[in-house]
Parts: sequence; C-alpha cells; structure tokens
Amino acid sequence: MFVDRIEGKWIDTFTRVFELCKVESGTRVALLAETQSRPINIQLAELALERLGANWCRVTVPTPRQSAPVPVRSTGASQALGGQESAIAALAASELVVDLTLEGLLHAAELPHVLADGARVLMVSNEHPDALERLLPDPELTAKVKLGLRKLKAAHVMQVTSPAGTDLVIDVATAPLGAAWGYAERPGQVAHWPAGLCLCFPQPGSVRGTLVLAPGDVNLTFKRYVETPVRLEILDDYIMGIDGDGLDAELFRSYIAAWDDRDAYAVSHVGWGMNPAARWEALAFYDKADTNGTELRAFAGNFLYSTGANETAGRHTAGHFDLPMRGCTISLDDEVILVDGKLQGELA
Repeated sequence: MFVDRIEGKWIDTFTRVFELCKVESGTRVALLAETQSRPINIQLAELALERLGANWCRVTVPTPRQSAPVPVRSTGASQALGGQESAIAALAASELVVDLTLEGLLHAAELPHVLADGARVLMVSNEHPDALERLLPDPELTAKVKLGLRKLKAAHVMQVTSPAGTDLVIDVATAPLGAAWGYAERPGQVAHWPAGLCLCFPQPGSVRGTLVLAPGDVNLTFKRYVETPVRLEILDDYIMGIDGDGLDAELFRSYIAAWDDRDAYAVSHVGWGMNPAARWEALAFYDKADTNGTELRAFAGNFLYSTGANETAGRHTAGHFDLPMRGCTISLDDEVILVDGKLQGELA
C-alpha cells in the first residue's frame, strides 16, 4: 500500500510531537529501538530530533527470541530490555525516551528503572507514519481527557451496558488511573501516540458481570473486526465462560487457552476513547503489517476492555486482548458519560 520513503510532511509530524514533549536545543533524548522496529519511524524520529537541535542518541537492542506458545501482539510489555543493564542506564540518563519497540514499555518490568531519575517516555506505537500523521496530538483534546480523568478519579463504580447484552459492574474507587493525550512533557510521565483515552487498572476482585462482543467490535490482538457474537462471563476479574458459535469465539477460546495461564483470563484495564480524529473504520484500510491498531483503542465513544497484565492486581502475563466496543453506555456512579457510544456533556 505504501512506499516507505522519507516524506517531509512526516518529519514535520514527528517534529511537532517532540515540540509538544518540550524537546528543544540541547534536550537529552534517547531513542529506544529493537532490531525489528519499523525503520522509517526510527529515521523520521532521528531527523526530527536533529532539526530541533536535541542532544540525541539511539539505543538499539536485539529483538528477543520467541518464548510464548502463540504469537504475541500489542501487549505494552516489551521484553526487549531484559538483561540490558547498559541500555537501561543510557535511557535513565536522558530527559526523554522515545520508545520505538514493537510492544512498548508500558508494562515492561524495566520501566521503573528507566523513570527513576526523572526521564519521561513517549511510546510511539508501531504504526505506519501515514496513521501517525493523521493522529497528531491535539492540545484541545488534552483538556477533555484530563476532565475525563478527574471524573474517573472521583467515581466509585463504573457500570457498562449495551444493547448486545453487556452488563458489567466495576469497582474503580481505588483503581490507579491512566490517560493519554499523545505527548510527555513532565518528568516521570509515560505517554503514547496515537492517544486520546481514559482508563484505570482495577484492583483485585473488582470486575463482575457479562461482556458481549457484537459484530463491529474489535479484537485488536487479532487485528480483526468481530463478525459473530462472543459472550464472556466475568467473576472477580476473571473470564469464567466464553460462549459463542462463530469463528470469533473459537479463536478467542483457542488463543487464551494456549497460554495455560489463569492470569491471561483476568482484566488488565478498562476505559473509554475520546479522540474524534481516530476512526473505527481504520483497520479496514491498512495491511496488518502497517498497523498496530492503537487508533482503534482511542476512537471517540468506544468502551475499551482489556485482559492480561495488571501490575496493580499483581498479575503479570503476556497473554493479552484489547477489545474496543461500540454502542455501549457507561456511567460513573450517577453520571452517565457515554450513551450508545456517544460521549456526553463536557466530554463530547
């Protein structure tokens, strides 16, 4: 679909994001790549940093050997820094780390060491720059995401329903929060681009009810739209039943069982998308090699349910599903913030 050549507009795109990250002449920046990282994004990042006069270097580590029983995709738990003490030291000595690994550092065991001395991290999702260009961070969206985060912080209970049969109750009173608006401007911050969502990591025993994936919802681990319903029964965070007669349910059951890990069935995070520039249809326009699907995590009005690693609950696993869902209604205590997939009030 694409010719992977350097385009001036894409250098402009990376330059603008780095400016939002407060990169200027002399800022110490470390690019983290692995040997299988997307070359064009590495090159664009380097050219943009050079344009800004940053004091930058690139740290490239080998892509780890495969150790999982099935393919691993989009976990946010890169293992590329495992045992790479010198690389970690170089990253920690920078002001900004630009994360270009395949899976990202969000859940990586080494992330606290990278952040320990005040470095901030921008995770650039493994997307083709065509998508990154369309999804430049918007400071106006930042204010809405922060408002959504305040609402989530003040809430005790999140309830999620849908016409397809979803009826989930989630205790969020003490859940650590997360939000992303696409750039990292303060020490210790972790951001990712593309962005535009609010989420939290529920504490143990916080999630119960029924989750029904309907046609048009998305399984981002498989990078495919759901075509036949999948019904998940959830008790104390864990999927206890996976019902459905179609291929989608069969794929779900087969993949999650292959991990032979109970924590692969547990909740990772829950939240909702807020980015009006992100498009639900985008997955239909990219070859699988050209997209990581982060756009679909952020499209405005989706409910995002994810399974797998949740450090808050003491669960660590590489088994992971990201499941953006359409048409849901979300309430935080007595305030309805999403109705049939439409953001409400000040969040709209």
